[in-house]
Amino acid sequence: MYRKFSCREVKLSTGSMFLQQLINGLSLGSIYALIALGYTMVYGIVKLINFAHGDVMMIGAYAGYFVLRAMGTSVSGMACAFLAAMIVCGLLSLVIERFAYRPLRNAPRLNSLITAIAVELILQNVMRVLPFVGPDPRQYPTMPVKNFNIGAVSVSNLQLIVIISSAVLMIILNFIVNYTKTGKSMQAVSYDMKAASLMGISVNRTIAVTFVIGSVLAGAGGVLYATAYPQVDPMMGYMPGLKAFIAAVLGGIGSIPGSMLGGVILGIAETLTKGFLSSQFADAISFSILIIILLVKPTGIFGKRTTVKV
Repeated sequence: MYRKFSCREVKLSTGSMFLQQLINGLSLGSIYALIALGYTMVYGIVKLINFAHGDVMMIGAYAGYFVLRAMGTSVSGMACAFLAAMIVCGLLSLVIERFAYRPLRNAPRLNSLITAIAVELILQNVMRVLPFVGPDPRQYPTMPVKNFNIGAVSVSNLQLIVIISSAVLMIILNFIVNYTKTGKSMQAVSYDMKAASLMGISVNRTIAVTFVIGSVLAGAGGVLYATAYPQVDPMMGYMPGLKAFIAAVLGGIGSIPGSMLGGVILGIAETLTKGFLSSQFADAISFSILIIILLVKPTGIFGKRTTVKV
């Protein structure tokens, strides 16, 4: 016996699946947005696309992994994992900025771009040869999954952690940038580095703080990404870092609200593609969005057209 489904049942099923994929996309997009903020903050100040940012996220995920292995997946263990990932990534960003990027600050941009790619490869391969890490993937410790049903839509506790944590971190970042002295310094250096220096702002310190804040968010994003997709390996930061770069370009690289919106849009587009088409097309859709936005509106959604005098 075969049951015949009415049009109404099919519509309800499609509608509930659409809502489910929206929630999944919001969870994934929140992670992309966190990582994209690091790209956009660094680019907004020193006009550098830091391609090593995804691998900083990977190191944050490993820092969280070792803490969770030691402390377990309790609430305190998760909190310590976030803290450890943020601290490790913040300190790592200071080293990278001081020894890799600062000496090239006045060099042509291509030099800094090549250096960023070199730093990315160094981080990946250093993690591969470390005896306590190695090249093999590892299962990431996560909390037991509990699903909450809201009508026909299911939301897991891990998704709630990802969405709420990302939202809180974005609110804190918005407060720092708009309402603190450090944030005002960052805006001033972004607008005119030489004029900011003449006004008594320490440019080197402000740029270093910008790298630290972006890397702290990447460390938190690494723990959230590994929690949502519970596996870590030295190459895990490559694709999320690339997707976060697409999110930053989509929203308008250099614009903090744009990066947040771009990450959410990209996450939703990716999960809708997986839900209604095929998971094999997800990456193709993401890179197609990058090509389309560069052709149609290269400055991104919130980007502003600027003129350069020569």
